[in-house]
Amino acid sequence: MDNTANTIKSAQYVLEMINISKEFPGVKALSGVTLKVRPGTVHALMGENGAGKSTLMKCLFGIYHMDEGEIYLCGKKVEFQNSRQALDNGVSMVHQELNQVRQRNIIDNIWLGRYPEKGFFIDEEKMYEDTKKIFEELDINLDPRQKINTLSVSQMQMVEIAKAVSYDSKVIVMDEPTSSLTEKEVDHLFKIIEKLKKKNVGIIYISHKMEEILKISDDVTIMRDGQWIATKSAKELTTDLIINMMVGRDLSHRFPEKTNKPGKIILEVRNLTGEVQPSLKDVSFDLREGEILGIAGLVGAKRTEILEALFGIRKISSGSIKLHGKDIKNINPRAAMKNGFALVTEERRVTGIFDRLSISFNSIISNIESYVKFGFLSDKDISKDTQWVIDSMRVKTPGQKTAIGTLSGGNQQKVIIGRWLLTKPEILMLDEPTRGIDVGAKFEIYQLMNKLAAEGKAIIMVSSEMPELLGTTDRILVMSNGRVAGIVDTKKTTQEEIMRLSAMYL
Repeated sequence: MDNTANTIKSAQYVLEMINISKEFPGVKALSGVTLKVRPGTVHALMGENGAGKSTLMKCLFGIYHMDEGEIYLCGKKVEFQNSRQALDNGVSMVHQELNQVRQRNIIDNIWLGRYPEKGFFIDEEKMYEDTKKIFEELDINLDPRQKINTLSVSQMQMVEIAKAVSYDSKVIVMDEPTSSLTEKEVDHLFKIIEKLKKKNVGIIYISHKMEEILKISDDVTIMRDGQWIATKSAKELTTDLIINMMVGRDLSHRFPEKTNKPGKIILEVRNLTGEVQPSLKDVSFDLREGEILGIAGLVGAKRTEILEALFGIRKISSGSIKLHGKDIKNINPRAAMKNGFALVTEERRVTGIFDRLSISFNSIISNIESYVKFGFLSDKDISKDTQWVIDSMRVKTPGQKTAIGTLSGGNQQKVIIGRWLLTKPEILMLDEPTRGIDVGAKFEIYQLMNKLAAEGKAIIMVSSEMPELLGTTDRILVMSNGRVAGIVDTKKTTQEEIMRLSAMYL
């Protein structure tokens, strides 16, 4: 790392991307975008989903060939043909979706494809010592021989950062690095970032979390619709200014006005207890027609477990569920769907979408039996319902046959919600529905939730974002270590009360 630091010091910018343009058939993805990163700084890259951030980074890494523009690394012009060339030249990336060989250990994941050799053999001792040295530098307390599949998400992410450092990286791109981290883990990440800054590494930091951006960044570049909008010192910015530049309009009201009016109780959950321990313990609550019920709690509070138990994914040992006063048994997801339940899962890419398949397939898959006529699928009905999803959810897409994996996160989420609405559910359950989604798309999802509740749908939403819960729900159920610590009226509660309840059974 010392040689890298000296090289970087000699350049005013560690990375310059100048007037980058990229066009796909019918779409101008990037138009004259410039990004200049100073050594030893965190440079935030912000914009709505679809603003062009990912495309710009793919041009940097040689995944896309740019149509126009120039890239300079430490003052030297470069144009990488693939990501391996980028890595070999000291440009690396920590992806939001971790792509690791989970059956192998940490050492193998860090040095895969570039094992040091000792004669005819792999020098395992050198790999171990080099990994240990990097871990000590970054204050990562892990055994290098530990298997990846035994690690938590945050630990896997630390391994990816260590891997980036192992390339003597001059530039490290971090894509939504805190989306799955606790507050304590975020603090640790920020300490690692400070260590990297002292080594003159330039960090491109992509995140939708405003408070986080203002805390960790030195400079901020904002993009919109594939164009550069502004680059400013983080000290000059506020959350409102960033949002205004990102969306091109004032979003001082981050949440739409609530128009729903909760009615009669339609769902009664009593003493729900999980079969596998530790899990849910005597969870009881009611849900009203047209109500948005939030579920709050710290990481590990068993919030997701409630939704999974209601949807038949997680087995329960005792307790009852009544819908419209009648006992129901959601023994599996199929039974839950027949009983009018729908679940939008937290891990969109892992459990929510078939990313290489079309929007059409992803829209109708949960309701596919309804399209069978005389033993064949009705293309006409499928096309009609897919178009309904695109139009009613306001999905930005070239067409129905577009692969859903090419859409922005916000548009993917809209397709998933539309898919479940086609099943005509009475209870719509949303697990972290706006995770990794920009402020503009969040606002649209909040509007959609409010509209559905106003039409009488009952909604349960798990969220880790306190402002989101306070801005969208009618009541908030607070979980603590698998138990219900309290249910509060959103209008009358405070963040302090919710945090106090969250810690009740710890």
